[in-house]
Amino acid sequence: MGRHMMPTKTGQCVVCGRTFPLSKMHQAGHLRPNLLAMVAEEFEDCTTDSYICDEDLGRYRRRYVEKLLDEERGELSDLDRRVLDSFEKGASTVQTSATDLLERNPTFGERVADKVATFGGSWTFILSFLGVLVVWMGINVAGLFAQPFDPYPFILLNLVLSCLAALQAPVIMMSQRRQEQKDRLRSENDYMINLRAELEIRQLHEKIDHQMAHQWERLAEMQQIQIELLERRGGGRGPN
Repeated sequence: MGRHMMPTKTGQCVVCGRTFPLSKMHQAGHLRPNLLAMVAEEFEDCTTDSYICDEDLGRYRRRYVEKLLDEERGELSDLDRRVLDSFEKGASTVQTSATDLLERNPTFGERVADKVATFGGSWTFILSFLGVLVVWMGINVAGLFAQPFDPYPFILLNLVLSCLAALQAPVIMMSQRRQEQKDRLRSENDYMINLRAELEIRQLHEKIDHQMAHQWERLAEMQQIQIELLERRGGGRGPN
């Protein structure tokens, strides 16, 4: 006896008119009231028994959230729109270029700049540099050589210090600029994550409120039915 495959139940999307399996569709009656009102405003034949596909539902969710953000913040930024894009596509996380920047291998110049900036801002560099200065001046003042290579007022030492400062400052600025770029991308990433979390929490609150309203309606209906049954039983009893 062969096995018969059960036919997949399908439904027609009230927005695009295409047919999808019910597993990829949502009943309009289960949507939040504001979202349902937005769909019904454009499609008059949309009722609580209608179905809407995932793609169109994501698009209307994005428009609804974009309208809320526009009313609260005015003009939307590029970061807001990137969050809305991920919200429409149903992505679980917000991908940014910060992660790519942190994970990629730095170039040789960037590695050198980071090492110079790290070493130049340490006590090791300060103490070592002071030691070199003391030895340099001591050799030339004490007269260890027949002819000092840099007699007082140490003109050659001043030239070396000037060249060192001229080279070290741009390298440190390069490292700081790259660090500022990474910090900026981290801040943007944190902002997008917080905004996505805020939108998810809002959506969750609306779903809970919508479900609670449905439960209260069902409880009120069941209570009314019980009252009617009790009234019928009480009215059907005759005098003893």
